[in-house]
Amino acid sequence: IPLWLAYDKWTALNVAKKAVAREMTRVADPSLVEGTRAFIDKMNSILSAGSAELVQRAHDLVGAPHLFGFDIGFNLPAFCIALIITMILVIGIKESARFNAAIVAIKVSVVLFVIFVGFQYVDKSNWGFSSWETFAPMGFSGIGAGAAYIFFAYIGFDAVSTTAQEAKNPQRDLPIGIIASLIVCTILYILVAAVLTGMVPWKSVNIEAPIAQAFLDHGLTKASFLITFGALAGLTSVMLVMLLGQTRVLYSMAKDGLLPSGFFAAIHPKFRTPWKNTMLVGLAAAIVGSLTPIDDIGKMVNIGTLLAFVIVCIAVLVLRRTDPNQKRPFKTPLVPIVPILGIGFNGYMMYKLGWINWARLIIWLIIGLVIYFSYSRHHSKIRNRP
Repeated sequence: IPLWLAYDKWTALNVAKKAVAREMTRVADPSLVEGTRAFIDKMNSILSAGSAELVQRAHDLVGAPHLFGFDIGFNLPAFCIALIITMILVIGIKESARFNAAIVAIKVSVVLFVIFVGFQYVDKSNWGFSSWETFAPMGFSGIGAGAAYIFFAYIGFDAVSTTAQEAKNPQRDLPIGIIASLIVCTILYILVAAVLTGMVPWKSVNIEAPIAQAFLDHGLTKASFLITFGALAGLTSVMLVMLLGQTRVLYSMAKDGLLPSGFFAAIHPKFRTPWKNTMLVGLAAAIVGSLTPIDDIGKMVNIGTLLAFVIVCIAVLVLRRTDPNQKRPFKTPLVPIVPILGIGFNGYMMYKLGWINWARLIIWLIIGLVIYFSYSRHHSKIRNRP
């Protein structure tokens, strides 16, 4: 799927700037993080505070300071939202599940709204079925780059496996949850992409806020506002699931001794959650998310997740050969074909993410290896089992 087919939830906050606050964008400092700028513009518009003085006050509040001549933007809403979600995760898994269920219901409702309403404005000629050149103007290279970029939208199903300890019957529930969520999300993404590229010629798609701008171009201003609200819900649920998954990974590592168990495996006496590592992960996410452009964060997450999938595919091949008789409630079909295809496709998408993300990945791996060989290797209970 080319880049312009993506249902880009990351930058949907820019709808505010495009939909109801266009006149304000000329005074917005371009060094601001995009999400913060759109958020402030949106709030000013909703409160009917469109005067240049109030806009300037908002700009001064979140304006980017300078460090060695470089602009440093701080996304205050992202910082606060991350901390709020962290507190929800500390309170407990049931409360987190209820909150996430409500957010997902809102998000899915908005997606279905986009599909059903948007199809009424689809022009089939925009899909370019007449030839390969019009259907995929960027060719296979563009499809690969787009797939690597929007892979972020699919990593949520991987978080299901990181919460295995929370499930009553993980051997049965996890495969069902992963496969079902992957199928449903894929169908919804394809339908949304079809609606978007049918409503607007691909050269006219607004990259910053594609869906909302497409609705706005057809005079559906109220619908674009609803899509903005759905995008906020989508971002919130993604943050919750990703933070939950990371804390459980650290907890499992600490239980084996790979990390200090006194901190990373510490359980809150009342809420029964790994509260210390949840607070650490939440604070780190808040700081990084408020200072780093979402585009860079997404690509870094993508390349790390793709590497993990490559390792899983390799592990399937190795375990089938070294331990063929192990009891497996769920078995990967068509081995070795499926793992080899997984390695190939995931590796290709990693390649399409560019050298800068490879450099970041290598640096992160070096940090991880230093921690492993200096601490984890000597404290692992499984590795040192007699």
